[in-house]
Amino acid sequence: MLSRLVKAPTIREEWLSKALELIAMPLLGLTIFLVMWSVAASRIDTSLGKFPGPSAVLMQAQGLVSEFRDEKGRERAFYERQEKRNAELILRDPQAKPSMSPYSGAPTYPEQIFTSLKTVFTGFLLAALIAIPVGIAIGLSGFVYQAVNPIIQLFKPVSPLAWLPLVTIVVGSVYVNVNDSVPKSYVTSAVTVMLCCLWPTAINTAVGVASVNQDLVNVSKVLQLGRMQHVRHIVLPAAVPMIFTGLRLSLSTAWMVLIAAEMLSQNPGLGKFVWDEFQNGNNNSLGRIMVAVLTIGVIGYVLDRGMLLLQQRVSWDKQAVLR
Repeated sequence: MLSRLVKAPTIREEWLSKALELIAMPLLGLTIFLVMWSVAASRIDTSLGKFPGPSAVLMQAQGLVSEFRDEKGRERAFYERQEKRNAELILRDPQAKPSMSPYSGAPTYPEQIFTSLKTVFTGFLLAALIAIPVGIAIGLSGFVYQAVNPIIQLFKPVSPLAWLPLVTIVVGSVYVNVNDSVPKSYVTSAVTVMLCCLWPTAINTAVGVASVNQDLVNVSKVLQLGRMQHVRHIVLPAAVPMIFTGLRLSLSTAWMVLIAAEMLSQNPGLGKFVWDEFQNGNNNSLGRIMVAVLTIGVIGYVLDRGMLLLQQRVSWDKQAVLR
């Protein structure tokens, strides 16, 4: 009787409700943020001038895009001059061996973003390769947990700023730079990121493995699964949500640590870009730093959404609500 009195929403009403939830509300929140930012920025005076508002930051972003295009133009012209010179050389002497020198211009903003992403994924993947097996071992065995837990609790709170001097000295002593594309500063940043994002994945994996439903464990015993089969067919599918929770936390930690690591190790990337702009201290520096801050936030958000989509793809429970 009650169900007859309550009118079911029409398709149009459902569509409007979804549009309000997914588009209108985020736009409203973004608009309020931009207005508050603009008002606050107009009232903040610094030694470098007014704090940049949204319009000033947009202008600096357009300037970075122009710099990128100009730099690519110079790079193309550089290689065209070499090709022309080599062609003339071969015309004069067919036996000559022409050579091409690499372009050594300053890294552009997109190239620095790419370098940061490469560094963070290197550290993150190394951490995941170590943390997931360790987390599984801790979750499966109380003895391993008792042995490893004090180490995790000891190193978990250590800041990247504390790790970085040690990593810099160790990498400087043991790493031999055999390839210019893998400099010591890159290795230092990647190792620092790895050390700082090990723990969320290890802890969450251990919790997920230890929380596997006892009925599933009993099924494994009844089927007399071997240890590896038990891990592969019972433990991992059941622990996937917690493993991905740890991976998402580790990835966000890695992204935050990376900026500090690049600042201090002077590895080309967004962190070094922010530090260089801070050191430059010209009128555009604050706006360019704000561009980097927003870039870091957007990339962090996209990385988190990417991990969420990956979790939905590999999880056995496709109906689970993920946030």
